[in-house]
Amino acid sequence: MDHLLAQVLDIAREAGEAILRIYAQDFEVDIKADNSPVTAADNAANQVILDGLKALPESIPILSEEGGESFAGSDSQGRYWLVDPLDGTKEFVKRNDEFTVNIALIENGKPILGVVLAPVFNVAYIAAKGVGAFRVDESGRQVIHVAGKPDKGSHWRVMRSRYHANPHLERWLKQLGPHETRLVGSSLKFGLIAEGSADVYPRLGPTSLWDTAAAQVVVEQAGGRVVTMVGTPLSYANPNETLNPEFVAWGH
Repeated sequence: MDHLLAQVLDIAREAGEAILRIYAQDFEVDIKADNSPVTAADNAANQVILDGLKALPESIPILSEEGGESFAGSDSQGRYWLVDPLDGTKEFVKRNDEFTVNIALIENGKPILGVVLAPVFNVAYIAAKGVGAFRVDESGRQVIHVAGKPDKGSHWRVMRSRYHANPHLERWLKQLGPHETRLVGSSLKFGLIAEGSADVYPRLGPTSLWDTAAAQVVVEQAGGRVVTMVGTPLSYANPNETLNPEFVAWGH
C-alpha cells in the first residue's frame, strides 16, 4: 500500500504541475450545470490523473468530478478511485493559492488511501490504511497526528469555508464553546486538522464525495474522525449519490 501511495502522489504532482502552468496565465472560467466554476486547469489535471491511474498495474474503475471516464460502479472487490482534480476552483479563480488535487481509493464504501496535494505550497497530505498519515514538503515526509481535544479552558481552533456560512453553523459553533476561526479553502482544512494545527471543521452545507474522500483518510489515519451529525463515518458505498450529508472533521 505504501508503494501505491507513492505512485498516486506522483500522479497528483504531475496534475499539480498542469494546474500551475494554467494558473500562471490568463484563463477563462465556465459555469457547469450545477452553477459551479470550471477552468482549463480542472480539465487538464483530470486528464493527467485519468491517464496516470489507468497506467497503474491494477485496473480499478475511476469516478471523477470532471468525468472523462465511463463509471459503472466499483469492481468485484468493491474498489474504485474517487478524484477531484482541482478542489477549490473558486480559490483558483480568485488566485488565493488555496486549492488542492484530491485522489482517493475506496474499498467497500470506505476510503483506504488518499492524497491531498496543494500545488502552490508544494505540500501534500497523504495516508493509507495500515500505513499512517504524512505531510510531504520540501523537507521530506513526516508522520502527522491530530492534536487531540483542547485542554479545558483552551479555545477550539475551527476551520471554516469562505463561502458557506449559515445560521445553522453559527448555532453549532455557539454550542461548541470558546473558539477561534480560520478561513481556509479546499481540502487544506482537513490537512491542518490531521497535522495538529487545527481542531475541528464543521461542514453544515453541501459537499460531494470527491471533496472529502482523500482528506478523510488522512484525518482518520492521523487519529481523527470525519463523521456525520449522528456520529457515523462518511460513507462512499453508493457513488450514484454523490452528495455528502453534513459532517464534522474532528482532530480527536
